Amino acid sequence: MDTNLHMNRNTGLKGLTFWGQWSLAMGLVVTLLFILVYKQTGTVEFYYRVCATLTILASVPAYSWCGVYAKRDSYLTGLGRLFLGWTMTLAALACVAFVCKANELFSREIILIWAVCGYIGQGLLYVPLHGFSQYYQRLRQRGHNTLIVGTGELAFGLARKLRTLEHFPLVGLVSTDANPPQEVGSPRIVGVQEQLLELIKIHDIRRLYITLPLSEAAKIEAMYIDLLGANVDVVWVPDLNSLTLLNHSVRVVDGLPAIYLNESPLTSRPTAALSKSLLEKSVALLAIVLLSPLLLLIALAVKLSSPGPIFFKQDRHGWNGKVIQVWKFRSMRVHDDIEVKQASRHDSRITGVGRFIRRTSIDELPQLFNVLQGHMALVGPRPHAVAHNDYYSGKILAYMARHRIKPGITGLAQINGCRGETDTIDKMQKRVEIDLKYINNWSLWLDLKILVKTPFTLLSKDIY
Repeated sequence: MDTNLHMNRNTGLKGLTFWGQWSLAMGLVVTLLFILVYKQTGTVEFYYRVCATLTILASVPAYSWCGVYAKRDSYLTGLGRLFLGWTMTLAALACVAFVCKANELFSREIILIWAVCGYIGQGLLYVPLHGFSQYYQRLRQRGHNTLIVGTGELAFGLARKLRTLEHFPLVGLVSTDANPPQEVGSPRIVGVQEQLLELIKIHDIRRLYITLPLSEAAKIEAMYIDLLGANVDVVWVPDLNSLTLLNHSVRVVDGLPAIYLNESPLTSRPTAALSKSLLEKSVALLAIVLLSPLLLLIALAVKLSSPGPIFFKQDRHGWNGKVIQVWKFRSMRVHDDIEVKQASRHDSRITGVGRFIRRTSIDELPQLFNVLQGHMALVGPRPHAVAHNDYYSGKILAYMARHRIKPGITGLAQINGCRGETDTIDKMQKRVEIDLKYINNWSLWLDLKILVKTPFTLLSKDIY
């Protein structure tokens, strides 16, 4: 099938882009390591050769998970991904050296210079190679004229996106109706379906997008059979706009095309999820050690502020809807509420110490222990009380879908201003939309950006 051939070509080109740039980068860092070692010692000892081999092996999953060398990235984003991938590679080497008790074999001066210069060298190599890759992609697409079959909302939306992405040159749209609508500013309609084969020859079309709805499956099948001898790539874009998609993807299952409409990122990318878990648990453990004086001081202040326990533990929904206990420093006086009530701006239940630790988000720090337990992540949708979930799940579309990934101490919604009380449906709706956006675009790189931005949002006026 033409579509299968095109998918294979695309996969091959992406793989070639990654492996080509990766090979040059690894060649550079290994050569740099050997030069530094030889310059200082006059020889390259066996353990440095082992280090070079482990660097090559560790960089493959690290660079792959971080999306290094993605063609659509800007230079700045690409360099950021490269930094994260290189840091993960070095962290893996450090762990191996620690476990094998081989730290003393290596010169700290050489390793430090190599780590810094290795990234700088890769960065200098990345810029021209990335530019060449994008130029080659544009050059390859320049002679591939495109048509879109259909004149509905999906067809016009696809046309706008193809223009934005600087995709194959779009000749126009092909109508399946006698009187097609013409949207202002949209590509022109060049003909009707009955003229399709003729239009392909006249405009030298190399790719055809079919945007007809599922209800016209018979027409799509008949059209595809007619196009088998037309020497054109045929791509069907199913109309799924009416569905709320979650981490959707298109794959091949034993030769059969499959559209994944709803899948947890933790099951679709288990190796990346494992990396996220290991990285976050390590950071959480380090944070607990470094912040232990502050944790003890706050615990004492909470205990002295009012009678009651130091920690407040509340049942909330975690990964896949499982109920977990989320820890916080207690910020309110002990009270009995018939129903769970969110804190408001002038809530009389909040103590003096509690108001300070809530305002600075210090009350959330005990959730680092939840991360170590594996119940939470550093980054993810914020967990809500079970009672709140029961209330909103029947009022907001796909509300419970936010639990397809572990809840986090911070998240994309929080750094975008969705903090504090959600006293209206609209506020919660916005938070859910951003949470689902995070799930659909989840990556280690996105987690890193959220963690970096979080400290700058801690003094938001909406926190109380």
